[in-house]
Amino acid sequence: MMRFVKRSAFYLLVALIILVAVFPFYYAIITSFKSGTALFQVDYWPKSLSLDNYTGVLTQGSFVRSLGNSLLVATVVVAISLLLAVTAAYALARVRFRGRGLLLLTILSVSMFPQIAVLAGLFELIRFLGIFNTPLALIFSYMIFTLPFTVWVLTTFMRDLPVEIEEAAIVDGASPWVIITRVFMPLMWPALVTTGLLAFISAWNEFLFALTFTSSGSQRTVPVAIALLSGRVSLKSPGATSWRLPLS
Repeated sequence: MMRFVKRSAFYLLVALIILVAVFPFYYAIITSFKSGTALFQVDYWPKSLSLDNYTGVLTQGSFVRSLGNSLLVATVVVAISLLLAVTAAYALARVRFRGRGLLLLTILSVSMFPQIAVLAGLFELIRFLGIFNTPLALIFSYMIFTLPFTVWVLTTFMRDLPVEIEEAAIVDGASPWVIITRVFMPLMWPALVTTGLLAFISAWNEFLFALTFTSSGSQRTVPVAIALLSGRVSLKSPGATSWRLPLS
């Protein structure tokens, strides 16, 4: 009897966790199929489906361009971050030098800084470089929080690789670059893929820098485009009162 109660309580807890995690996404999806005054009605099951919102977003404004911008920026950020992180991880994990531990802690500390704390200085730097309102501004700024993360994760993973493999490559006359690209990287694909995906998601979802360093609709990314959708739904109540519901 107690075993049945414990198992039932466990499954109930799992179901509750799934419900809490999934419900916001479910409600957002069913709401996106509503239009007009139906947006004001709280329905947990769709009574009718309308594609007007999707049609308006995809045919009006520059939302499709924003999708391309997000994809471009996130992909370039991941590529540069992984390239620099692999080489830095090799130096931090395999090369013995004074202050290596302090440098790792500094890298971790940089990733803990709130974005708002460096926003003003980063804005001045981007304006000085003349890359404001360009994808380069976002790529440059996103490296601040993706590079420390990727360096830290790959350094931890590279430390666990067998030293004998590296020593055998050195005996064969391999250079550090050959050791990284032909010896370590094939063994690091799981870590590279995982780290790259997390960095891609972070760059894709970033909002504050994208909002600050872009000013035109053609350069915005998806989070900013969603927040600043000019097509906020105009609704008219039976009393002829005009309402505007921000989709942000």
